[in-house]
Amino acid sequence: MLERLARLALLPLLLALTGPAGAVDIRDDLGHTTRLASPPQRIVSLLPSLTETVCELGACARLVGVDRYSNYPAQADALPKVGGLDDTHVEMIAALRPDVVLVATASRVTDRLRALGLPVIALEPRSYRDVQRVLDVMGQVLGVPDAQRVWRRIEAGVAAAASSVPPQARGLRVYYEVANGIWAAGPTSFMGETLTRLGAANIIPAELGPFPKINPEFVVRANPALIMVGARGAEGLAQRPGWDRIDAVQRGRLCVFRPEDGDILARPGPRMAEAAQIMARCLRDKGAR
Repeated sequence: MLERLARLALLPLLLALTGPAGAVDIRDDLGHTTRLASPPQRIVSLLPSLTETVCELGACARLVGVDRYSNYPAQADALPKVGGLDDTHVEMIAALRPDVVLVATASRVTDRLRALGLPVIALEPRSYRDVQRVLDVMGQVLGVPDAQRVWRRIEAGVAAAASSVPPQARGLRVYYEVANGIWAAGPTSFMGETLTRLGAANIIPAELGPFPKINPEFVVRANPALIMVGARGAEGLAQRPGWDRIDAVQRGRLCVFRPEDGDILARPGPRMAEAAQIMARCLRDKGAR
C-alpha cells in the first residue's frame, strides 16, 4: 500500500519531466525548442518548400493558410494567402487559429507570432543534407512515420536524372544564375549539389557560399560553356558588358527556365528529383552539342 502511494506521489513529477503521452519537443534551425502536445491539425506554412513537404507527407488537409508563393500542389494554392517574407499578415495568421506556424529562419514575424502564444517552428533547408534532416523533423511534427521514404524517392530520381546525361555533357563548365543582381548557385547550395551530381562543373568557388552575389566580370573571366537562368534574368543577358565574349553566349548554350520550372528548381523539398530532370534536360539539349 505504501509503495503504491509513493508511486502515485511521483506521478505528477514524472509527467512534468516527460510531458503528456504523444508530446514531442521540436528543436528548430534557430535553436528554439517547441513542445507539441499532439500532431498539429491546423498548420500555417510561410515557406513554399515546407508547404510542399507537408503535402508530400500526406498532411495537406491540415494546412489552413500559406504564404503567397506556396502555389503547389493545387490544394495548397487554394488556401488563404497570408503574405510574403516582408509583408506577413500576423493578425490573419492568428485568426486562422493554427496549432503551429512553419516559417523560414529569416522570417521577420517569428517573435511577434510567439508573443501571441502561437507555436512557431523555423526550418530552412539549403542543402541536400538539410532537406533530409528537415524531412525527419517534419515527420516528428506531423506524427508521420518513415518520412525518409520521400528522401529515398528524391535520391532515386536524382540518380536517374544523372544517368540520363550523356558523357560529352559531363564536366561542362556551368554558370547558374538564380536571381538578378547577380546571384549565383554555389556548389554548396542544393542547386549546386544537383549540378555536381549531374556531372557538371560549377564555375562558382565553394568558398563563396551557397548563393553568392557575383561581379559580372567574374563570369566573363570564368567563361562558362553553359548558362542556366530564369526568364527574367535572361532579358538583356547577352548585352551585359563583355558577356558577348562568353563561350555559352556565342554558341547559344543558354537554358532559359520558365517560371513554373523556376519554382521547382528553387525549392529544396519533395520536387528536387524533378529539378534534377530539368537540369539534366538542359545538359542533354545544350551541352551535348
